[in-house]
Amino acid sequence: MPLFGNTFSPKKTPPRKSASLSNLHLLDRSAREIELGLEYGTPVMTLTGQSLRFENGQWIPESFGSSGDRRETQRLRKRNQQLEEENNLLRLKVDLLLDMLSETTAESHLMEKELEELKNYSRRRK
Repeated sequence: MPLFGNTFSPKKTPPRKSASLSNLHLLDRSAREIELGLEYGTPVMTLTGQSLRFENGQWIPESFGSSGDRRETQRLRKRNQQLEEENNLLRLKVDLLLDMLSETTAESHLMEKELEELKNYSRRRK
C-alpha cells in the first residue's frame, strides 16, 4: 500500500489539434508554387565584386571582374589538368616498377632456393 496515496498515474494528454489549418496543402504543385513562391532559382552571392551562383553542387562564377581574372582561371585550370595527367602517369610508373620489383624478388628467391638445393645435393654426393 503506497504511503502517500495512489501509484504514479500520469494525466492523459489532450488530443492534438489539426496539424495545418490551411487548405494550401490541398492545392496541386504548380498552384502551390505560385501561391507560396517556392520557385527560388539558383542561389547567388557576391564576394569581393565577383558574382557566384550555386549549380550542381559547385559555386560557378557568373561574371569575372576583369579579363585578367578569366585568363588566370583558364591558365590555372589547364595547369591543374596537366598536373593530374602527370600524377596519373607517375602512379602508373610506380605500379609498373613495383610489379617488376616483386617479379625480380620472386625470381631471386627461387634461384637462391635452387642454389641451396644444388649445394646440399653436391655435399651428399661427396
